[in-house]
Amino acid sequence: MTDRERPDLQVYQSLWAMQPHSPDGVKLPLEQVCDMVAAEGFSGLAIDLGAADVQTAHDVRPHLERNNLTPLIVAFPKTVESLRDTLKMSKDFGSPFVDIIGQVFPISVDGGIPVIRKWVEMSDEVGIPIQFETHRNCITNDLFYTLQLLDAVPEMRLCCDLSHYVVDREFWYPVSDENQALLQRCIERSDSFQGRVASRQQIQLQINFPQHQKWVRVFEDFWRRGFNSWLRRNPEGSPVFLCELGPPEYAITGPDGKELSNRWEEAKQMRDTAKRIWREACAAETS
Repeated sequence: MTDRERPDLQVYQSLWAMQPHSPDGVKLPLEQVCDMVAAEGFSGLAIDLGAADVQTAHDVRPHLERNNLTPLIVAFPKTVESLRDTLKMSKDFGSPFVDIIGQVFPISVDGGIPVIRKWVEMSDEVGIPIQFETHRNCITNDLFYTLQLLDAVPEMRLCCDLSHYVVDREFWYPVSDENQALLQRCIERSDSFQGRVASRQQIQLQINFPQHQKWVRVFEDFWRRGFNSWLRRNPEGSPVFLCELGPPEYAITGPDGKELSNRWEEAKQMRDTAKRIWREACAAETS
């Protein structure tokens, strides 16, 4: 198989990241958001049900369909059973999978295992894949906890956003071989990837600031390793890469309350970077 036989990387933009996206804090109409995302060649739009409600998902749907954008539902279930309705809605929307940031997270791993298993069982019953995002303040809050869940539930698949674990564990730069090995275990179980650059103490860095370039290189390496792993595990197709540069207070602001960079421009730059890394990974696959 040559790199030309692999489809281009599916890069999605986040609705949450678009509200607002501009330094003046304007919240754009859903129609305009979808038009902008489609015009820039993104494959789809992620609908974050932690930042928006179900009605917003229904409101944005016709604009997605008009622009041939694929919706990706991000679920924040607060009870085990409440995920079922979200799975059904996501299947009806045509979401390729449901990204779960589970708000049910028992303190013990033994308590978390049956929650994961029930959600996996529910996914099979409804007939739509699920992935558990590596994310703070949810059932995958902690790297060590998540690794134990992965060991206990072999069918558990991840959506890999390692920015949360870099901050959660306050990894020193350069990231040690030991910690890289732990993160690699997550990468090997991940079926999609998210774009954000963090440092050991900030969840979202401006990707063009000179002082942040060492962390940009760290995350580009994460994405490269993610794509390489995905290619080894999947004989055809391409994964989803979601640009998710969040608004304030994820985005850092100055004393005037305005953001220090333009996240829409950064998202497009990140899209291009991810596609370049994907093409390189595909080329290396055949060399």
